[in-house]
Amino acid sequence: MDNQTMTPSKPLGSLLLVEDDEVFASVLSRALTRREFAVDHASSLDQARMIIESQRFDNAIVDLNLSGESSLELIPALRKLNPEASILMLTGYASIATAVEAIKLGADNYLAKPADVSEILSALGVTRETSTELADSGHRPNSIQEPMSVRRLEWEHIQKVLKENHGNISETARQLKMHRRTLQRKLQKKPVSG
Repeated sequence: MDNQTMTPSKPLGSLLLVEDDEVFASVLSRALTRREFAVDHASSLDQARMIIESQRFDNAIVDLNLSGESSLELIPALRKLNPEASILMLTGYASIATAVEAIKLGADNYLAKPADVSEILSALGVTRETSTELADSGHRPNSIQEPMSVRRLEWEHIQKVLKENHGNISETARQLKMHRRTLQRKLQKKPVSG
């Protein structure tokens, strides 16, 4: 048995996870705890506000949509308590407007769901023992993932609206205020990365 397994090392820091999907929050909390974060979890805006008032965090992962409510207001509160905190906004509904707003309010990064633990750690800028793991998975160690490009956000948004319309291109084009042929051209292109 190696030394790291026998003697616990210093935690990577405190982390607030604000996520209303209990299954995702549980899986992510366990993964982050294994990577030596001290994780606190809030599943609602009220619960997150109470935790933020009582504790300072080194890192935060905040889901944008909490049971229909925007969690953008939490970013300035987290930033005020710790100007050096690493704050990541996660969302299942990527849009250019919310990405820009989150960054303006003080988020360091913005990631669309689904995102795996490696992507989340990279977006938080995690180093130490996870840097080896990230390197093994093809990620550059000690790097912060860039926020999604405008083209990628547009692609994600089109896909979301298209799914909501059950693949109906005409209705999707109407809702996006886009000509049907323009939408079809955009859909024929490969999804942009990053």
